[in-house]
Amino acid sequence: MSCSSVKIAILFSGRGSNMQALAHHIAKADVPAELVMTVTNRPDAGGIEICEAAGIACTVIDHKSFDSREAFDAKLDGTLRAANVELICCAGFMRLLTEGFVNGWPDRLLNIHPSLLPKYQGLHTHKRALEAGDKMHGCTVHYMRPEMDAGPIIVQKSVQVLDGDTPDTLADRVIEQEHIAYPEALDMVLKKMAGTT
Repeated sequence: MSCSSVKIAILFSGRGSNMQALAHHIAKADVPAELVMTVTNRPDAGGIEICEAAGIACTVIDHKSFDSREAFDAKLDGTLRAANVELICCAGFMRLLTEGFVNGWPDRLLNIHPSLLPKYQGLHTHKRALEAGDKMHGCTVHYMRPEMDAGPIIVQKSVQVLDGDTPDTLADRVIEQEHIAYPEALDMVLKKMAGTT
């Protein structure tokens, strides 16, 4: 790794498919970044096995071990800073981070959300898009702000809503676009960071 590589942490809570796509992208020789750690808040997260198989450092910080969001976020913040992390990618990280945490990482905290923001912040995005009769749906990578699923948009990818779609079939097509969108957005952010250093 060159000395100009940006040190990245990926946060995840579930099966880790976006984490895996990002890790694969970061490992490419022409990407000026280094994945220094992943963090999950769930000891049973499927993505842990992906990390173990790929030899990626994974830290478990069980949110249930803390009596407040602030206490959990303080532990998370300390863990990331101890590893000299410079950029955080939330990839299916199902925790609302506190305002203090988010503001401590200005434009160094990315998130991916399965809708075309600002539509359908929060959960059950595919079901809500179908119920609304939307013709297009998709995903958004954005800089995180204290408000849920808010912040400047970096990349959006769209899919057509098909007749007969269910939340599951729609989700399958959106996740394919997520795996394209997040690496693309990361490249844009790394280029911007290189221009400001």
